[in-house]
Amino acid sequence: MPPGRKITPTPVTAGLTVQELVDLHFNAYNAGRLREACQIFANKVCLDGVTVGLTISGAMTPAGLGFATVVPLIEAGLVDWIVSTGANLYHDIHYSLGMELFAISPQVDDVQLRDEKLIRIYDIVFDQSVLLDSDAFLRKIMVAPEFQRKMGTSEMHYLLGKYVREAEDALMARGLGTQHRSILSAAYAHAVPIYTSSPGDSTLGMNVAALRLAGNKLELDVEHDVNESTAIVHNAKASGGKSAVVIFGGGSPKNFALQTEPQMQEILNIPERGHDYFIQFTDARPDTGGLSGATPSEAVTWGKIDPEQLPDTVVCYCDSTIAWPIMTAYALNVGRKRPLKRLYDRRVEIMDQLQKAFEANQSDDES
Repeated sequence: MPPGRKITPTPVTAGLTVQELVDLHFNAYNAGRLREACQIFANKVCLDGVTVGLTISGAMTPAGLGFATVVPLIEAGLVDWIVSTGANLYHDIHYSLGMELFAISPQVDDVQLRDEKLIRIYDIVFDQSVLLDSDAFLRKIMVAPEFQRKMGTSEMHYLLGKYVREAEDALMARGLGTQHRSILSAAYAHAVPIYTSSPGDSTLGMNVAALRLAGNKLELDVEHDVNESTAIVHNAKASGGKSAVVIFGGGSPKNFALQTEPQMQEILNIPERGHDYFIQFTDARPDTGGLSGATPSEAVTWGKIDPEQLPDTVVCYCDSTIAWPIMTAYALNVGRKRPLKRLYDRRVEIMDQLQKAFEANQSDDES
């Protein structure tokens, strides 16, 4: 008998739960990989001893996936730290400010949209004023006294989250909007640190740059981000736990989360073997040589993934807008919920642990 899971076809019936749909009917090809991803996430990654990093790229939040998928995972304690493009954090706050985005056919006249001052993201459109008003909101916040210094992106996002949450609360109190909670405000409330690996590559960074010309003192400390994210993974592994990276898309956020392991092993000389779990949803092919398409087995050669944990890694070649709601619903449907780690509140502690480990291994080198 060949090894593997026996395929037993059964009819799809009315009333199926998400868990039943995935477990019984996602049998092969990328449906099979999506089943594996859901099962690994729900049954292994979501356990108490695992520190879970989530990476976000692509235009996910304009499509509503911030509130639909990320916020429920944060609130259930299933995401402990995040690496996101700045664009996803920026576009998510449009909803927090009561602004409107619309779904349309992608078969449109872009020149006409330009004339009408409408912005398009494939099959999503919104008025240019959405950007201008969001920018004005951000600039008003970023001149506050607490922003007038150098800081990492996790601290900037935490401070922004406080103000965004206040804006959401004000809209709800007035009976306006859809009671939207953004990634920034949910992360603020639950002390989930958020990093942006390329902080200048978004409208958030553009507004920081513009304010600098006006004399603002906010400056982003990218080196601190590298060390602090590495400290999170070091703390997870040094305390006897495991580390998981769940990747939607790829790009710079993917690398930033995964590089925490070679940062320890190669740069800081701290003995480690790699992340324990790797789940990725992507449409990028591995044969073009791009990071977005790099497989878990390739990541092993860089020290990013523990080679003994390859059975607990999976790449699903599927649009994140399809896979993400299914995986989130699957985990919540089976009742996964964990106590919050509140890693943002522990940043000083875990950075101190990394500093001591670095100094100890430097001493070993010198001796």
